[in-house]
Amino acid sequence: MEKFKVVAVKKEDVGTFYSGDSYIVLHTYKAPAPSDALRWNVHFWLGAHTTQDEAGTAAYKTVELDDKLGGAPVQYREVQGFESEDFTKVFPDGIRILAGGVETGFTHVKPTEYKPRLLAIKGGKKQITAIEVPLSGDSFNEGDAFILDNGLEIHTWFGKSAGIFEKNKAASIARAIDSERGGKPATHVHTQDADNGFPWKLVGGKPAAFKPATPDSEPKFVKKLFKVSDAGGKITTTKVDEGSIQKAHLKHDDVYVFDTGNTVFVWLGAKATANEKKNALAIAAQYLVDEKRPLETPIVRVFADYEPASFNAAFDS
Repeated sequence: MEKFKVVAVKKEDVGTFYSGDSYIVLHTYKAPAPSDALRWNVHFWLGAHTTQDEAGTAAYKTVELDDKLGGAPVQYREVQGFESEDFTKVFPDGIRILAGGVETGFTHVKPTEYKPRLLAIKGGKKQITAIEVPLSGDSFNEGDAFILDNGLEIHTWFGKSAGIFEKNKAASIARAIDSERGGKPATHVHTQDADNGFPWKLVGGKPAAFKPATPDSEPKFVKKLFKVSDAGGKITTTKVDEGSIQKAHLKHDDVYVFDTGNTVFVWLGAKATANEKKNALAIAAQYLVDEKRPLETPIVRVFADYEPASFNAAFDS
Protein backbone atom coordinates (compact mmCIF):
# COMPACT_ATOMS: atom_id res chain seq x y z
CA MET A 1 0.00 0.00 0.00
CA GLU A 2 1.37 3.41 -1.00
CA LYS A 3 -0.65 6.54 -0.25
CA PHE A 4 -3.89 4.53 -0.04
CA LYS A 5 -3.29 2.87 -3.41
CA VAL A 6 -2.33 -0.66 -4.41
CA VAL A 7 1.07 -0.56 -6.10
CA ALA A 8 2.58 -3.64 -7.76
CA VAL A 9 5.87 -4.90 -6.33
CA LYS A 10 8.64 -5.40 -8.86
CA LYS A 11 9.55 -9.01 -9.62
CA GLU A 12 13.03 -8.70 -8.12
CA ASP A 13 11.54 -7.42 -4.85
CA VAL A 14 9.06 -10.26 -4.32
CA GLY A 15 9.58 -11.67 -0.83
CA THR A 16 10.93 -8.42 0.61
CA PHE A 17 8.62 -6.58 3.00
CA TYR A 18 9.02 -3.34 4.93
CA SER A 19 7.86 -3.18 8.53
CA GLY A 20 6.31 0.25 7.97
CA ASP A 21 4.00 -0.90 5.16
CA SER A 22 1.03 -3.18 4.40
CA TYR A 23 0.82 -5.63 1.51
CA ILE A 24 -1.68 -7.84 -0.35
CA VAL A 25 -0.39 -11.13 -1.75
CA LEU A 26 -2.56 -13.11 -4.20
CA HIS A 27 -1.53 -16.75 -4.60
CA THR A 28 -3.23 -18.60 -7.49
CA TYR A 29 -2.97 -22.38 -7.76
CA LYS A 30 -4.80 -25.37 -9.20
CA ALA A 31 -7.09 -27.56 -7.14
CA PRO A 32 -5.87 -31.12 -6.51
CA ALA A 33 -6.27 -33.61 -9.39
CA PRO A 34 -8.43 -34.58 -11.14
CA SER A 35 -9.91 -31.06 -10.88
CA ASP A 36 -8.37 -28.38 -13.08
CA ALA A 37 -10.11 -25.47 -11.33
CA LEU A 38 -8.21 -22.45 -10.08
CA ARG A 39 -8.14 -21.57 -6.41
CA TRP A 40 -6.83 -18.52 -4.60
CA ASN A 41 -5.29 -17.50 -1.32
CA VAL A 42 -5.37 -13.79 -0.49
CA HIS A 43 -3.00 -12.67 2.25
CA PHE A 44 -3.01 -9.14 3.65
CA TRP A 45 0.24 -8.58 5.55
CA LEU A 46 0.61 -5.90 8.19
CA GLY A 47 4.06 -4.63 9.10
CA ALA A 48 4.79 -4.01 12.77
CA HIS A 49 4.93 -0.25 12.13
CA THR A 50 2.33 0.13 9.39
CA THR A 51 -0.17 2.94 9.89
CA GLN A 52 -3.82 2.30 10.68
CA ASP A 53 -4.71 3.97 7.38
CA GLU A 54 -2.51 1.59 5.38
CA ALA A 55 -3.78 -1.43 7.31
CA GLY A 56 -7.37 -0.34 6.71
CA THR A 57 -6.72 0.18 3.00
CA ALA A 58 -5.16 -3.28 2.73
CA ALA A 59 -8.20 -4.86 4.42
CA TYR A 60 -10.61 -2.90 2.21
CA LYS A 61 -8.77 -3.78 -1.01
CA THR A 62 -8.63 -7.42 0.07
CA VAL A 63 -12.44 -7.42 0.29
CA GLU A 64 -12.63 -5.88 -3.21
CA LEU A 65 -10.32 -8.57 -4.59
CA ASP A 66 -12.33 -11.25 -2.81
CA ASP A 67 -15.54 -9.95 -4.42
CA LYS A 68 -13.97 -9.96 -7.89
CA LEU A 69 -13.06 -13.62 -7.43
CA GLY A 70 -16.58 -14.54 -6.35
CA GLY A 71 -15.82 -14.84 -2.64
CA ALA A 72 -13.93 -18.10 -3.23
CA PRO A 73 -10.44 -17.14 -1.95
CA VAL A 74 -9.14 -18.20 1.43
CA GLN A 75 -8.37 -14.94 3.25
CA TYR A 76 -5.36 -14.64 5.55
CA ARG A 77 -4.64 -11.81 7.97
CA GLU A 78 -0.87 -11.87 8.52
CA VAL A 79 1.07 -9.89 11.11
CA GLN A 80 4.82 -9.36 10.95
CA GLY A 81 6.73 -12.05 12.78
CA PHE A 82 3.71 -14.33 13.11
CA GLU A 83 3.13 -15.27 9.47
CA SER A 84 1.20 -18.43 8.63
CA GLU A 85 2.95 -21.41 7.07
CA ASP A 86 0.76 -21.00 3.97
CA PHE A 87 2.15 -17.48 3.56
CA THR A 88 5.82 -18.36 3.93
CA LYS A 89 5.49 -21.30 1.52
CA VAL A 90 4.60 -18.85 -1.27
CA PHE A 91 8.20 -17.58 -1.16
CA PRO A 92 10.67 -20.44 -1.78
CA ASP A 93 13.66 -18.18 -1.02
CA GLY A 94 12.07 -17.02 2.24
CA ILE A 95 10.79 -13.61 3.24
CA ARG A 96 12.90 -10.67 4.31
CA ILE A 97 11.47 -8.00 6.58
CA LEU A 98 13.34 -4.72 6.45
CA ALA A 99 12.96 -1.67 8.62
CA GLY A 100 11.14 1.44 7.45
CA GLY A 101 8.80 1.81 4.50
CA VAL A 102 9.25 1.07 0.82
CA GLU A 103 9.74 4.77 0.06
CA THR A 104 12.70 4.94 2.45
CA GLY A 105 14.13 1.54 1.52
CA PHE A 106 17.41 0.82 -0.26
CA THR A 107 16.01 -1.55 -2.88
CA HIS A 108 17.08 0.61 -5.80
CA VAL A 109 20.32 1.95 -4.34
CA LYS A 110 23.51 0.82 -6.06
CA PRO A 111 25.22 -2.04 -4.16
CA THR A 112 28.30 0.10 -3.54
CA GLU A 113 26.11 2.67 -1.74
CA TYR A 114 24.28 0.21 0.51
CA LYS A 115 24.05 0.86 4.20
CA PRO A 116 24.77 -2.34 6.18
CA ARG A 117 21.76 -4.34 7.34
CA LEU A 118 21.57 -7.26 9.73
CA LEU A 119 18.99 -10.02 9.26
CA ALA A 120 18.19 -12.64 11.89
CA ILE A 121 16.99 -16.00 10.53
CA LYS A 122 14.92 -17.96 13.01
CA GLY A 123 12.48 -20.85 12.97
CA GLY A 124 12.13 -24.58 12.41
CA LYS A 125 11.21 -26.98 9.65
CA LYS A 126 7.75 -25.50 9.03
CA GLN A 127 8.44 -21.78 9.22
CA ILE A 128 11.56 -19.66 9.04
CA THR A 129 11.59 -15.88 8.86
CA ALA A 130 14.35 -13.36 8.18
CA ILE A 131 13.77 -10.11 10.08
CA GLU A 132 15.95 -7.01 10.10
CA VAL A 133 17.32 -6.41 13.59
CA PRO A 134 19.39 -3.56 15.03
CA LEU A 135 22.87 -3.31 13.52
CA SER A 136 24.55 -4.23 16.77
CA GLY A 137 26.63 -7.03 18.21
CA ASP A 138 23.97 -7.36 20.91
CA SER A 139 21.52 -8.64 18.28
CA PHE A 140 23.47 -11.89 17.89
CA ASN A 141 22.68 -15.05 19.84
CA GLU A 142 23.85 -18.64 19.96
CA GLY A 143 20.71 -20.20 18.49
CA ASP A 144 20.03 -18.36 15.23
CA ALA A 145 21.61 -17.64 11.87
CA PHE A 146 22.39 -14.09 10.71
CA ILE A 147 23.15 -12.29 7.47
CA LEU A 148 25.16 -9.09 7.47
CA ASP A 149 24.34 -7.45 4.13
CA ASN A 150 26.94 -4.84 3.21
CA GLY A 151 26.10 -4.42 -0.46
CA LEU A 152 29.07 -6.04 -2.20
CA GLU A 153 29.97 -8.09 0.87
CA ILE A 154 27.47 -10.65 2.24
CA HIS A 155 28.37 -12.39 5.49
CA THR A 156 26.42 -15.31 7.00
CA TRP A 157 27.05 -16.09 10.67
CA PHE A 158 25.80 -19.20 12.49
CA GLY A 159 25.36 -19.42 16.24
CA LYS A 160 26.71 -22.67 17.69
CA SER A 161 23.15 -23.94 18.34
CA ALA A 162 21.61 -22.74 15.06
CA GLY A 163 19.48 -25.43 13.42
CA ILE A 164 20.06 -26.95 10.01
CA PHE A 165 16.90 -25.35 8.60
CA GLU A 166 18.01 -21.89 9.75
CA LYS A 167 21.44 -22.45 8.22
CA ASN A 168 19.98 -23.66 4.93
CA LYS A 169 17.55 -20.73 4.77
CA ALA A 170 20.33 -18.24 5.49
CA ALA A 171 22.41 -19.72 2.68
CA SER A 172 19.38 -19.59 0.35
CA ILE A 173 18.67 -15.95 1.16
CA ALA A 174 22.34 -15.03 0.70
CA ARG A 175 22.28 -16.66 -2.75
CA ALA A 176 19.08 -14.78 -3.62
CA ILE A 177 20.63 -11.44 -2.61
CA ASP A 178 23.73 -12.27 -4.65
CA SER A 179 21.57 -13.14 -7.66
CA GLU A 180 19.58 -9.90 -7.37
CA ARG A 181 22.86 -7.99 -7.66
CA GLY A 182 24.11 -9.87 -10.69
CA GLY A 183 26.57 -12.07 -8.81
CA LYS A 184 28.76 -9.09 -7.93
CA PRO A 185 28.87 -9.49 -4.12
CA ALA A 186 31.47 -11.62 -2.38
CA THR A 187 29.88 -14.04 0.09
CA HIS A 188 31.48 -15.28 3.31
CA VAL A 189 30.45 -17.93 5.85
CA HIS A 190 31.27 -17.61 9.56
CA THR A 191 30.44 -19.59 12.68
CA GLN A 192 30.41 -18.62 16.33
CA ASP A 193 33.43 -20.82 16.97
CA ALA A 194 35.30 -19.68 13.86
CA ASP A 195 34.60 -16.07 12.90
CA ASN A 196 37.15 -16.16 10.07
CA GLY A 197 37.34 -12.41 9.91
CA PHE A 198 33.70 -11.46 10.50
CA PRO A 199 33.53 -7.61 10.25
CA TRP A 200 32.41 -6.90 13.81
CA LYS A 201 33.31 -3.22 13.41
CA LEU A 202 30.24 -2.84 11.15
CA VAL A 203 27.99 -3.79 14.08
CA GLY A 204 29.79 -1.75 16.73
CA GLY A 205 32.09 -4.52 17.92
CA LYS A 206 31.90 -8.15 18.99
CA PRO A 207 29.92 -8.74 22.20
CA ALA A 208 31.80 -10.02 25.24
CA ALA A 209 29.30 -12.91 25.44
CA PHE A 210 26.53 -14.10 23.13
CA LYS A 211 22.96 -14.43 24.31
CA PRO A 212 21.76 -18.01 24.81
CA ALA A 213 19.50 -19.69 22.26
CA THR A 214 15.76 -19.04 22.54
CA PRO A 215 13.09 -21.66 21.75
CA ASP A 216 11.73 -21.75 18.18
CA SER A 217 8.37 -23.29 19.05
CA GLU A 218 5.52 -22.43 21.38
CA PRO A 219 4.24 -24.71 24.17
CA LYS A 220 1.50 -27.14 23.19
CA PHE A 221 -1.85 -25.36 22.92
CA VAL A 222 -5.30 -26.73 23.77
CA LYS A 223 -7.37 -26.25 20.61
CA LYS A 224 -10.84 -24.69 20.90
CA LEU A 225 -13.86 -24.55 18.63
CA PHE A 226 -16.65 -21.94 18.82
CA LYS A 227 -19.92 -21.66 16.90
CA VAL A 228 -21.10 -18.28 15.61
CA SER A 229 -24.83 -18.05 14.96
CA ASP A 230 -27.56 -15.42 14.58
CA ALA A 231 -30.42 -17.94 14.88
CA GLY A 232 -31.73 -16.10 17.95
CA GLY A 233 -31.91 -12.74 16.21
CA LYS A 234 -28.46 -11.54 17.19
CA ILE A 235 -24.98 -12.95 16.70
CA THR A 236 -23.76 -15.13 19.57
CA THR A 237 -20.58 -17.13 20.03
CA THR A 238 -20.66 -20.36 22.02
CA LYS A 239 -17.96 -22.91 22.74
CA VAL A 240 -18.49 -26.28 21.02
CA ASP A 241 -15.51 -28.22 22.35
CA GLU A 242 -11.84 -28.03 23.25
CA GLY A 243 -8.92 -30.41 23.19
CA SER A 244 -9.69 -33.09 20.61
CA ILE A 245 -11.49 -31.22 17.81
CA GLN A 246 -13.02 -33.16 14.94
CA LYS A 247 -14.18 -31.82 11.58
CA ALA A 248 -17.52 -33.55 12.12
CA HIS A 249 -18.29 -30.78 14.63
CA LEU A 250 -18.76 -28.34 11.73
CA LYS A 251 -22.32 -27.82 10.47
CA HIS A 252 -23.09 -25.93 7.27
CA ASP A 253 -25.76 -23.78 8.90
CA ASP A 254 -23.27 -21.70 10.89
CA VAL A 255 -19.86 -20.08 11.08
CA TYR A 256 -17.14 -21.46 13.36
CA VAL A 257 -14.02 -20.03 14.98
CA PHE A 258 -11.34 -22.70 15.31
CA ASP A 259 -8.34 -21.69 17.44
CA THR A 260 -5.40 -24.02 16.84
CA GLY A 261 -2.89 -21.95 18.80
CA ASN A 262 -0.74 -20.81 15.90
CA THR A 263 -3.73 -19.81 13.78
CA VAL A 264 -7.37 -18.84 14.27
CA PHE A 265 -9.50 -20.22 11.42
CA VAL A 266 -12.94 -18.82 10.60
CA TRP A 267 -14.97 -21.46 8.75
CA LEU A 268 -18.04 -20.35 6.79
CA GLY A 269 -20.67 -23.03 6.32
CA ALA A 270 -22.39 -23.19 2.93
CA LYS A 271 -25.78 -22.34 4.50
CA ALA A 272 -24.55 -19.74 6.98
CA THR A 273 -26.49 -16.48 6.85
CA ALA A 274 -25.13 -13.41 5.06
CA ASN A 275 -24.92 -11.64 8.41
CA GLU A 276 -22.85 -14.44 9.94
CA LYS A 277 -20.45 -14.45 6.96
CA LYS A 278 -20.17 -10.67 6.87
CA ASN A 279 -19.15 -10.44 10.53
CA ALA A 280 -16.94 -13.52 10.66
CA LEU A 281 -13.53 -11.82 10.52
CA ALA A 282 -14.56 -9.10 12.98
CA ILE A 283 -15.80 -11.77 15.39
CA ALA A 284 -12.49 -13.62 15.12
CA ALA A 285 -10.56 -10.40 15.84
CA GLN A 286 -12.77 -9.75 18.87
CA TYR A 287 -12.22 -13.33 19.99
CA LEU A 288 -8.49 -12.62 20.27
CA VAL A 289 -9.29 -9.70 22.57
CA ASP A 290 -11.88 -11.53 24.67
CA GLU A 291 -9.74 -14.64 25.15
CA LYS A 292 -6.59 -12.58 25.79
CA ARG A 293 -4.87 -14.26 22.87
CA PRO A 294 -1.92 -12.54 21.13
CA LEU A 295 -3.38 -9.96 18.75
CA GLU A 296 -0.72 -10.92 16.19
CA THR A 297 -2.19 -14.42 15.79
CA PRO A 298 -2.93 -15.09 12.09
CA ILE A 299 -6.64 -15.16 11.21
CA VAL A 300 -7.67 -17.27 8.21
CA ARG A 301 -11.15 -17.17 6.66
CA VAL A 302 -12.14 -20.31 4.75
CA PHE A 303 -15.29 -21.39 2.92
CA ALA A 304 -16.71 -24.90 3.18
CA ASP A 305 -15.30 -27.10 0.39
CA TYR A 306 -12.46 -24.61 -0.25
CA GLU A 307 -10.43 -25.39 2.85
CA PRO A 308 -6.62 -25.30 2.62
CA ALA A 309 -4.60 -28.34 3.66
CA SER A 310 -3.42 -26.57 6.83
CA PHE A 311 -7.04 -26.27 8.00
CA ASN A 312 -7.87 -29.94 7.43
CA ALA A 313 -4.62 -31.05 9.08
CA ALA A 314 -5.50 -29.16 12.29
CA PHE A 315 -8.28 -31.61 13.20
CA ASP A 316 -7.65 -34.74 15.23
CA SER A 317 -9.74 -36.90 12.93
